[in-house]
Amino acid sequence: MIWKINNHDLHLTRKARIMGILNVTPDSFSDGGNFARVESALAQAGRMIAEGATIIDVGGESTRPGSQPVDQEVEIRRAIPVIKAIRAEWSGLISIDTMKAPVAEAALAAGADIINDVSGLTHDPEMINLCVESHCGIVVMHMLGTPANMQNAPLYSDVTAHLRGFFQERLDCLVAAGIQKERICFDPGIGFGKTLDHNLAILKNIAHLSPIGSPLLLGVSRKSLISKIIDCESPTERDAATLAMTTLARRSGVMLHRVHAVKENLHALRITEALI
Repeated sequence: MIWKINNHDLHLTRKARIMGILNVTPDSFSDGGNFARVESALAQAGRMIAEGATIIDVGGESTRPGSQPVDQEVEIRRAIPVIKAIRAEWSGLISIDTMKAPVAEAALAAGADIINDVSGLTHDPEMINLCVESHCGIVVMHMLGTPANMQNAPLYSDVTAHLRGFFQERLDCLVAAGIQKERICFDPGIGFGKTLDHNLAILKNIAHLSPIGSPLLLGVSRKSLISKIIDCESPTERDAATLAMTTLARRSGVMLHRVHAVKENLHALRITEALI
């Protein structure tokens, strides 16, 4: 399997890849405020790259449950200087985590390679046009509602069937608009409008969610579903449990993992791959 990103073919057949999370926000659930300055963000990106991250995912707006949207100017002011600083020192893949086309456009101009849209390119009608005009990689995530209201009693008759239908509809729509299928990756959006039972059903059936031939990205790192199963309230205490889900998902064929702790997850993936 190959994920086409600009002029780069990311091979996803034998070795899973890590997308390192770089939140440059004051209010993200795990590390809000830690990397709000360009210098600290660049240092964290450097650490994740040294630990083996293939992609650095920069986000200037928190999408944790209950979070409120920020103006696009604020998001640009937070994220774009960081992307420029990383690009000046690294030739690898950079992703922008945004739902807003103007932010994504500014990020691509600054050197980003991937648009990671938690709304699945449904929030901003201009996002599809931007993707058509560029050659960037695209992450289509599923979210029920908005970050502000997504956890207000989410309901599905069958969450895995719902996700399969959503992903197929999005794929058909994007391909019809002129986007190559090979540029599209799918993310089930763990914790984005899902109860614990929904999240567990998704993880159990994850091998059957994405359209045939399309890569899947999983983001479970430090999420609150972990603390609903075991006693670990602090986000950083959830890293070991994240490893368990990462390795099990790898056995189910998930080749892209969005995480905070890069080295630990990468080591777990490589051990899993040696065993399978």
